[in-house]
Amino acid sequence: MGKKSEKKYYEEISNFRELVKRYESFGEGIAFKYKQEGKIKEITYKKFSADIKKFAEKVIDLKVKRVAVIGNNRYEWVITYLGVTTAGKVIVPLDKALTDKEIQKILKRSEVDAVVYDEKYQNAIDELISQGSNIKYKICMDNTEKEGVLKFSQMLKEGEYIIASGKSKYDDVILNENEMYIMLFTSGTTNEPKAVMLSQENICKNISAYQYNFMMYKTDTLLSFLPIHHTFECSITIIYGTYCGATIAFCEGLRHIADNLKEFKVSIFVAVPLVLETMAKKIQKAIVDSGKEGLINAMKKLSHMLLKCNIDVRKKLFKPVLKQFDEYLRVVLYGAAPMDKETIKWYNDLGIDLIQGYGLTESSPVLTAESSERKRAGSIGFPLKNIEIKIDNPDADGVGEILGKGPNIMLGYYQNEEATKKALDKDGWLHTGDYGYIDKDGFVYITGRKSDIIVLRNGKNIYPQELEFLINKLPYVAENIVYARNKSKTDTLLCAKIVYNEDNLKDHFGEKSKEEYEKLVWEDIKNINKDLPTYKHIKEIVLTDEPLEKTTTQKVKRFVELKKLEKVDSK
Repeated sequence: MGKKSEKKYYEEISNFRELVKRYESFGEGIAFKYKQEGKIKEITYKKFSADIKKFAEKVIDLKVKRVAVIGNNRYEWVITYLGVTTAGKVIVPLDKALTDKEIQKILKRSEVDAVVYDEKYQNAIDELISQGSNIKYKICMDNTEKEGVLKFSQMLKEGEYIIASGKSKYDDVILNENEMYIMLFTSGTTNEPKAVMLSQENICKNISAYQYNFMMYKTDTLLSFLPIHHTFECSITIIYGTYCGATIAFCEGLRHIADNLKEFKVSIFVAVPLVLETMAKKIQKAIVDSGKEGLINAMKKLSHMLLKCNIDVRKKLFKPVLKQFDEYLRVVLYGAAPMDKETIKWYNDLGIDLIQGYGLTESSPVLTAESSERKRAGSIGFPLKNIEIKIDNPDADGVGEILGKGPNIMLGYYQNEEATKKALDKDGWLHTGDYGYIDKDGFVYITGRKSDIIVLRNGKNIYPQELEFLINKLPYVAENIVYARNKSKTDTLLCAKIVYNEDNLKDHFGEKSKEEYEKLVWEDIKNINKDLPTYKHIKEIVLTDEPLEKTTTQKVKRFVELKKLEKVDSK
């Protein structure tokens, strides 16, 4: 189990070859765990570092320049990522949730000449090649006998043979730390994904700095379940986790999270707010259903009193509740979106340490983060050691666009000079597109996305996330989106599309008709409005049980939802 101790910081690194050298020093330590036929399998750091070199040797031998990888979170995916980059080539991680047409489009745009994939993507890749493409090599991570396909295991064997025969070229590779080695396509909350160009130094300098906010140890185990192509999961769970010598356990799937947390004895859980909020609501409902809400609240008051005397008994007091997670869990790292203050407080009351980070794909990814010792609910933490943050053109309240600068900032967007100039100014500041402010103690706060801000006819600015947080507190609300609708040339209405959980809705209101539910929900919205200035009042609602469309990191695709709502309004 991970434990707190006197901090001794790790040696900072600048590229992935230096990272692999660290792996060699971890020897027989366990790098990865996964379940196969019901049994837990383990892979040591010794094997991990050796396999990276074998794969890199074969990549060099194939004389490829760019390699795409798509598939589930798995060992072979990580070997591909580090094998390609330590061979001095460019890796292009793809979102496993893309449609066949989207995969084909990105493979063309990225100009890859090899692709490593799970077998289920075989048809999409074959179809693209039949239409004409740059792809020379197809490498399947699964066992396949398909003609013209290289097996992943075959790549390792041939790489091992190259090393054994004395023909190794791995040590001859010279890395330029400021060149593009990672091409990442943005997640798609906007219409057209952009290709972010990252260097190895971008990522390595970022994780080297992150340790000063939060330390992981060789005794820690992380659960890898967020999409591995995404920079948050790849950089924090995989790269930073292995940089610290921790063990990475591959989750069997979203519905197995609770079981895997216990089976793998996970001490660090890297998640996104939607997952944490869903888990919290589920446990809170179970507490209410059991009739123990009063007892839990009384225990919270007791623990608060004891904490003032520096006595922490939360883990013991709330042991029955914590069984829903895992007795080994010591901290939850989360990012990708803001989280409600009440949810943060709920986890902290149980003795689970929540640490928030903030960043973008363009910043490799972390710009700001909390630490166990320094945090403030509602903020996104403070800048990492080697990063500067400032507010551009702040208004009277100090709110403006958040800008970041440091060695983690991207090289630019691939073949998109216009977008690069908009995102990066001449002094190297990254325009995040998020609005926020910095308090007197250096904590940074987000008020909303620049592109999401609703400007009313009277000039007032509305940050929809602020209202969405309030609506999400309703016990039957799964998620919601706040948007504007122009009623006339002089009148703009604030509206909310509310997605409800059917079971929770019935538990809260009893068995009712759809029309009755809408009236009852509207009464709850009016109660929320009472505590808000008039210009922030929600005037219309749309009630549905259909989930909002989201990216694989659970960010709502606002542009898609707004288009849907426009179609409804036009009928």
